[in-house]
Amino acid sequence: MITDVQPRKVNRAGFLESERIKTLDLPHDGRLLSTTKSIEAAMKAGHNAEVRRACSEFLDIASEFYKVPDCGFRVLAARPLRVREHWTSELFGDYSPETMLIRVWMRTAVRKEVTSFGTFLSTLCHEFCHHLDFQKFKYPDSWHTRGFYERAASLYHYARGTPPKRLFWVSVSGGRWRIDWPRTNSSAHRELT
Repeated sequence: MITDVQPRKVNRAGFLESERIKTLDLPHDGRLLSTTKSIEAAMKAGHNAEVRRACSEFLDIASEFYKVPDCGFRVLAARPLRVREHWTSELFGDYSPETMLIRVWMRTAVRKEVTSFGTFLSTLCHEFCHHLDFQKFKYPDSWHTRGFYERAASLYHYARGTPPKRLFWVSVSGGRWRIDWPRTNSSAHRELT
């Protein structure tokens, strides 16, 4: 995960605000955690219709809590694979602000296997955070800032019922940042022991 480049002038204030907001208020009624368990059970059983139903319920609960309009949702089969001369990438999910539609792919691009539950839920939370950027925070765009990734991680860990991880960041070229996964994961391990 790598951040976007900060806009030069247009939308810079929104970008900096997204960078600054690192947490989300989280519901305390347990409904998201319960629905998340339904998503996991449906994925393990291979019941695509149940996965769609549980994901829609998850998004309805989250939209109600954050007081934003409901968004549409699609679960699609194998991830699109984009191949270039020197690299290949997979699309895990996307969000369209014009239609307020989240799409998440449930199978890997090459082997067409059901993706891991953690990856699927992380993608769902990530795309819902794009919805929040437009509908709750009223940003003119939804940038991948450190704040955005922190908010998505906060929602993911809450929904999964796992302890939050502190994300550690490393500066990369062009004023961008990437998550330092070895440090992030080793820090989370130390905090649990």
